[in-house]
Amino acid sequence: LFSGAWSHARSGIMAAQEPSPPSSLEGNKPGFPKKILANKLEDKHLCNICLKILRRPLQAQCGHRFCSYCFNKAVSSGPQKCSACINEDIFEEPTSILKQGCAFPDNAAKREVEALEAVCINEECSWTGTIKEYEANHEGKCDFRILPCPSCKELLRANELERHNERECPERTLNCKYCKEPFHFKNIKAHDEICPKYPMICEGCAKKKIPREKYVDHIKLCTKFRTPCRFHVVGCDMMVEKEKIHDHEQACSYKHLNLLLHFIMAGAPVQGACALLPPPPAPTLGTSFTPLPTAVGAALELQLHSEKTKVAELSRRCQELELKVSTFENIVCVLNREMERSATTMEAYNRQHRLDQDKIEILNNKVRQLERTVGLRDLSIVEMEAKMREMSAATYDGVFVWKISDFSKKRQDAVAGRAPAMFSPAFYTSKYGYKMCLRIYLNGDGTGRGTHLSLFFVVMRGHSDALLKWPFNQKVTLMLLDQNNREHIIDAFRPDISSSSFQRPVSDMNIASGCPLFCPLSKLDTKNSYIRDDTIFIKAIVDLTGL
Repeated sequence: LFSGAWSHARSGIMAAQEPSPPSSLEGNKPGFPKKILANKLEDKHLCNICLKILRRPLQAQCGHRFCSYCFNKAVSSGPQKCSACINEDIFEEPTSILKQGCAFPDNAAKREVEALEAVCINEECSWTGTIKEYEANHEGKCDFRILPCPSCKELLRANELERHNERECPERTLNCKYCKEPFHFKNIKAHDEICPKYPMICEGCAKKKIPREKYVDHIKLCTKFRTPCRFHVVGCDMMVEKEKIHDHEQACSYKHLNLLLHFIMAGAPVQGACALLPPPPAPTLGTSFTPLPTAVGAALELQLHSEKTKVAELSRRCQELELKVSTFENIVCVLNREMERSATTMEAYNRQHRLDQDKIEILNNKVRQLERTVGLRDLSIVEMEAKMREMSAATYDGVFVWKISDFSKKRQDAVAGRAPAMFSPAFYTSKYGYKMCLRIYLNGDGTGRGTHLSLFFVVMRGHSDALLKWPFNQKVTLMLLDQNNREHIIDAFRPDISSSSFQRPVSDMNIASGCPLFCPLSKLDTKNSYIRDDTIFIKAIVDLTGL
């Protein structure tokens, strides 16, 4: 089917331009494994190079189809003969030569392959869908796929790999809980033996959790730590706590002298300072000298050695203290420099903070200006909306119907004095005619206050007043409409041309003129058809005769 389609279309298409295969990013894998097909496999769905299910198929001039990856890999080293044409014994040059630019994306085959039913090839995975869904959502993401552990190379399911890396892998890396240094799990015992932070227990004072790096310093100062007696070189095998060495030497002095005597009598060389002492000077003539007994001399020598040892120890401690003092002085110098640097940094931060505050103040000023501008714009918008409502409600034929809703609430506001009067939207006798409006007092005005509904007619200043005849002299009819269309309340009047109410307006509107006793309120308080759904309708008709 696809070969036939190619044979009819290839001459026109290839003559116009040679379509290029998809980019490597779109086809960087060979075909899908055959095992993913849920139904019977057809040969037309196979790549003629990798012999797997087509992935982003290309169709060559000869009509055979290949995976985009397989085709590009095959022709990357130069033109190749089509093995499928050779196997089918239909090889023909140049159509059976595969080369760059001689194949085009076979979208029909692609759609057909992507619509095939597929299953996951990984054991125990129950996923099903189409090949398109497999490639987009499941391939390379299946929890049951087998992956090698990056450390020990053991093959595991993807959903077990994280637990293996954290708990089971013999090559996993851990951080020492004492020194925080990383090490391999198999080397945990070796690391514990050299870890400088590993907790040790003092054998003398039984103090716990002494870091190994501080253990030597501790036993040097620990008074409970047991050390060999200083006479161990002559045979004393006692292990004595440091704080009890003096008591031991006093209590065992006879034993120590006896051991020392036997040691000397045996002819062994005396270790330590005694062996280094020069021989006593020979007695001179005329001097009476009685040499000390050998044992007493040895004891004095040992005592001298002991005192020299103490002096050497004190000297060593002084040197250590001098070294520590020097170290602390260096630390203080470093801290002073850090303080100076911190002070400099803090001053820079303060300067930046002041600059930021200035910027914030400037921005606040701009925000306030913008808020004022927005307020003015909002006011303009409100005015424009009012004008739009006025324009939408306006009529231009001298007839105006005014709908007043929420009558009860507005009546209460009028009685309470919060809003005694209401103005209607403007209406006109014509587009360029007189501008007028109505004014109503729901609790009455003047002689009708508290007893009547008062309704007045108002002449307003309009754009075309200069073109009109003044004073206004048209008959005005005012009506309260019966919503059953039976008995409207009607009042009419002809303007008094001497009244300022009907002269050409010099302000936005003239003084209202009309009917203060237009309708008794008692008629509206009883059951009536003038109020329905808490709404009344007022109608005004201006006689246009003579205009």
